[in-house]
Amino acid sequence: MMRPVPVCRYIAGVLLIAALAGCNSQAGVAEPPRVARVARVEPATAQAVSVYPGEVHARYESALGFRVAGKISSRRVDVGTHVDKDQVLAELDPRDLELATASARASLASAQAALQLARSEYERYKTLFERRFVSQFDLEAKTNALEAAKAHVAEARAALDTARNQTGYAELRADADGVITAVSGEVGQVVGAGQAIVTLAHDGASEVEIDVPEQAVAQLTAGDAARVEFWTDSGKLHDGKVREIAPGADPTTRTYQVRVSISDADAKPRLGQTARVYFASGARDDQFLVPLSALYEKAGEPAIWQVDTQSGKVHLAPVTVEQYAETGALISRGLVADAWIVTAGVHRLREGETINPIDSLNRRVTF
Repeated sequence: MMRPVPVCRYIAGVLLIAALAGCNSQAGVAEPPRVARVARVEPATAQAVSVYPGEVHARYESALGFRVAGKISSRRVDVGTHVDKDQVLAELDPRDLELATASARASLASAQAALQLARSEYERYKTLFERRFVSQFDLEAKTNALEAAKAHVAEARAALDTARNQTGYAELRADADGVITAVSGEVGQVVGAGQAIVTLAHDGASEVEIDVPEQAVAQLTAGDAARVEFWTDSGKLHDGKVREIAPGADPTTRTYQVRVSISDADAKPRLGQTARVYFASGARDDQFLVPLSALYEKAGEPAIWQVDTQSGKVHLAPVTVEQYAETGALISRGLVADAWIVTAGVHRLREGETINPIDSLNRRVTF
């Protein structure tokens, strides 16, 4: 006689069979290939590995100031004024200087009068000595007095020349043709000798001033070729070369100031204009520049996911990084030209995994 099966056991069995059937159906559905961004490897020599923003400056810039102290009585230029050589830029109150000149002139007149007296005394004592009315000692004393009077006249004349020169220094003149780029003195201001009043950018050659980080400045030397692109004329490159590299780093930014002269005579940038400076890579043909996002670390060593163009699978390849830069990593071993590598999402991949490759614009890549 058959015993009836409890209803609860029957229901549990049905649910177990349904669950097993669902697992089998899910296992039979293959996961789609993972989307990964890829790029073709190119030699670093074909890439501009260093790009620096900069600003256009004049080749020569002068901070001009008065050669004497005084109170500014007039300023004849403003920022942006174009001036000619020897043009008056500003003036000091000349009254004190004119008084000094008058005093020096009076001192010279007094010295000349003393000289005339000393000469008369000498001539008189010379006659008396010849008649043996005075001694040799008395004549020598008058001779020395005459020479001293001559020296005093020369000293007074030099002092007068100095006073006249200082009176002329009350006018600040341009030392070259150019444009005023800064003004730091105003009428009524009392300034010291040598204090900068205006900055003059000389007409002529222009340069681009850039700041290079300390880890990259060692790659540059004076005379290195460069390409300059101005912001207002984007896409057009002008020839240039490194003219000057600062010997010390800026204490705040820890960057080195580099001046790049513009060789192209057709380039006529405006002062203060923004520019970009490109330096060609110094890498060899067997070195490659890859994005920093392409690097993967395995057992503490750098590696890169390379794509098998036949199967679409990725394989991890160890590489040697020659140098790290802001624009990427320079690989000296482990890659070959025209190889395809994964440049984004490298930490989600597995060895031998098939990927769905896309480029930087999210377009499907066909090998």
